Amino acid sequence: MNFTFHRKRISGISAVVPARERSFVEEMRNFNFPEARSLKLKEVMGYDKRRIVEPHVCVSDLAVFGVQSLFDRGLLARDEVDALLLVTQSPDYFMPPTSNIIQGRLGLNQDTVCLDVNQACAGFVIGLIQAFMLLDQESIKKVVLINGDVLSRKTSAKDRNIYPLIGDAASITIVERDARNLPIHASLKMDGTRSETLMIPAGGMRMPSTPETAVLQNVGDNNLRAKDHLLMDGTAIFNFVQLEVPPLIEGLLARAGVPIGSVDYFLCHQPNRFMLQKLADKMKVPYAKMPNNVVEKFGNSGSTTIPLAITLNLADKLTGNSELQTCMAGFGGGLVWAAMLMRLGGLAFCEIIDYP
Repeated sequence: MNFTFHRKRISGISAVVPARERSFVEEMRNFNFPEARSLKLKEVMGYDKRRIVEPHVCVSDLAVFGVQSLFDRGLLARDEVDALLLVTQSPDYFMPPTSNIIQGRLGLNQDTVCLDVNQACAGFVIGLIQAFMLLDQESIKKVVLINGDVLSRKTSAKDRNIYPLIGDAASITIVERDARNLPIHASLKMDGTRSETLMIPAGGMRMPSTPETAVLQNVGDNNLRAKDHLLMDGTAIFNFVQLEVPPLIEGLLARAGVPIGSVDYFLCHQPNRFMLQKLADKMKVPYAKMPNNVVEKFGNSGSTTIPLAITLNLADKLTGNSELQTCMAGFGGGLVWAAMLMRLGGLAFCEIIDYP
């Protein structure tokens, strides 16, 4: 599916990361695996530090903290929020929607449109598509897009393939109308036939959590995981990204009439350094144009990794006089892959803040 939008812009991005930091070198002692091989994994994948929440912290806590910080500093006013859009795969509850919980805790008015979107690693692009469509309504002038996950709480500490990778974070992106008529192009694809490649098997209505689903099982190579934990077929995901993402981006650029060399930055979901370097090689994009340093500092936080890549690498440029041609691409659980081409610049804020 292809989309084209006009007169829309991002006016600010704030990423919220837990202050609690974990080190891969310290955590590798949990794994029944030779230390030398673990250190090789660290080098190739880019593992180093990651941020994870305390056991009681939910995605609404990160979101409320981030939005309230904008209120407190005069960067956003309560009465400006016409819609609140939350993209997460780790809601506080099955029901009610977590976006309503956030709206209530922030004291937003009853006319605020609240929506939860259940999407994973492509969720930032999907959230922007939804926000832009909301802005087509006359009564909606500003959308607060929140991306966030606390999936570290759904990983096994004995699973070397997943546990050291996952981080927690949230981001708050302000999306509003733009007087300029600059085009924004997006493309989105989904393939539910491969949905079992990345999933949490138990905990929903299909397989409710029970004492049996919490039992750790050896899933190979001395990795222990329960059905309540996040499962990822790493090889299948790697092949999916290398096969599907380059033609999606190439088609998007062709439709927009923008040569690949004219894109200043490719801001991609950050599964690990190795996968992004291989993606850059496949697309013949210089590594400097496709930052891959989020996982080594914060871990893989799903749909929040693109806002983190922006705030970590481009804050000075985007809050100054620069305007950059950017291509944002997300890919993962669903399976879903999506890309968006738009100009970024003149942001009122572009920051990373710690959740205490």
